[in-house]
Amino acid sequence: MGNENISLIEVENLYKHFKVKNKGMLHAVDGVSFTVKPGQTLGLVGESGCGKSTVGNVIMRLHQATNGQVLFKGKNVLASKGAESMEFKKKIQIIFQDPYSSLNPKKTINSIMEEAYNIHGFTSKQERKAKIEEIIELCGLEKYVLEKYPHELDGGKRQLVGIARALSLGPEFIVCDEPVSSLDVSIQATIINLLMDLQKKMNLSFLFISHDLSVVRHISQRVAVMYLGQIIEMANTDDIFADAFHPYTIALLSAVPKIEFEDKVSRIVLKGDVPSPINPGEGCRFAPRCFMSREECQSKQPQLREVKPGHCVACHYYEESQSTARKLEAKLI
Repeated sequence: MGNENISLIEVENLYKHFKVKNKGMLHAVDGVSFTVKPGQTLGLVGESGCGKSTVGNVIMRLHQATNGQVLFKGKNVLASKGAESMEFKKKIQIIFQDPYSSLNPKKTINSIMEEAYNIHGFTSKQERKAKIEEIIELCGLEKYVLEKYPHELDGGKRQLVGIARALSLGPEFIVCDEPVSSLDVSIQATIINLLMDLQKKMNLSFLFISHDLSVVRHISQRVAVMYLGQIIEMANTDDIFADAFHPYTIALLSAVPKIEFEDKVSRIVLKGDVPSPINPGEGCRFAPRCFMSREECQSKQPQLREVKPGHCVACHYYEESQSTARKLEAKLI
């Protein structure tokens, strides 16, 4: 309990740019920083194309960072080599969005599960068998699944296999890259509840990437909101949903489906075009769609800063955002 304030993962000023032939650099991730503490879930949310999955892929070293660092217990994951790199791979794992394309269709589930142990030279064959059966059972799967091929399982079971595979080597931190977005709602609930149970049993930390705010609210202790490669607001989950400051976050929350029988639901409809992520310019990237945009927003990029304890926002006029949003919502009713 004495280490609860120490960060397990620290992402510091992370950049990932992709070169686009004859066009320039695509700014997928631009100066992203956050921390995740032991046993904590950070929800990373935003529209498709905002760069949230790229953040997860860079942490996993599936993409090479353009700049910045990722620290695991104070050591830079991105600079590790040899034995140290292999050790990080045991402790940092990923659950992919599509459980079908992330599983080898030519191998049985047992062979897929064994692969991690073979690579890392882990335990004898008999011990591997016992360990695999234990993890499969922990994830709510029956042993017969081990003899099946991925195509013989439904989407929910395939994703449970993906979770079991991620747990094989006893990780401490898992990147969950939209792990339930391709599943039916009833299966989504099963997967989310399983992840929360596993987190408590194994003291896991998650980076939970999603565009579904309802799911993120259920599983996360903190939330970071991304827009075009940058984090524009970050706070404790309850603070984000009760007291959001950034106009983009407010607009996202207004679009979350609600059951309202007596009152009409008012939503903020964003207008304008999304700027190109290729050479996006010097101003606020949300300015072309913002209901509060002013001249300063077009020319000066706001910095992410702490405006309340634990609550950070990147907006020049965040103090006016809620009152302006209420007036706009009133016109939409």
